[in-house]
Amino acid sequence: MKQIERITSPSNPAVRLAHAVLHTAKRAKKEGLFAVEGLRLAETAAASGRPIRFALMTERGAAGSRARALSDRLCTMGTPVHLVSDEIFAALAETETPQGILLVMERFAGQSLDGLSGPAPPLYVALDRVQDPGNVGVILRTADAAGVSGVILLRGTADVYSGKVVRATMGSLFHVPFAEGIAEDALLQWAAARSLTLYAAACDAQACTHFAADLRRPCVIVFGNEGGGVSASLLAAAQRVYIPMRGSAESLNVSAAAAAILYEAVRQRGDAQ
Repeated sequence: MKQIERITSPSNPAVRLAHAVLHTAKRAKKEGLFAVEGLRLAETAAASGRPIRFALMTERGAAGSRARALSDRLCTMGTPVHLVSDEIFAALAETETPQGILLVMERFAGQSLDGLSGPAPPLYVALDRVQDPGNVGVILRTADAAGVSGVILLRGTADVYSGKVVRATMGSLFHVPFAEGIAEDALLQWAAARSLTLYAAACDAQACTHFAADLRRPCVIVFGNEGGGVSASLLAAAQRVYIPMRGSAESLNVSAAAAAILYEAVRQRGDAQ
């Protein structure tokens, strides 16, 4: 079992690498790493069995019983655990009130489209250039809760490993299958080969309500960019659905729309309790 090592210098290689992963997206991608900050997320990450390069903790962050159990688990796994000062940690952290626990993890390859599978009939979510990290993270979390077969992140969608996405998933990043960097043509060919109905969330005259759409069938539901919506080429290939508005709001945030439509699919499929 590896022992906890104290780091006192901000120029230590582990500290510098953690800073680069957190604050330089290109470096993080090049290194194949991402960061997980906070106790609850770190516990989920450790339980997932995904490779962890090292952990950084403060005295305060490591003081609680859960944090001690996490530290013991990491040491048992052979993961280096480093103790750093509050000042060093504050210079690294992305959160306003850091808990003093940070994992630097190896990015795990998302599934290929062919690798996505789930219970029949399959239900997939596709994100078309959804750029707000919070929206991407919340949709991943909602998709996990709804038991989808997989989430497909089309090119132009926010990096699934960015800190804001990771935190917004609340741990679902480690549970829900996903494929990233997928081209539109690849999605269309894959869906056609599997006889998947393509639905697209859209507010236009050709759309039906999400209550009227048959979401029991094997399908992919596409949610589009916050400003421009789903691309014209995907709309042309899809059946369009919208969520009825009863008040004065023109539309819903994309993550709220995803929750409404996915749970209508859950209801139609007979899984509602």
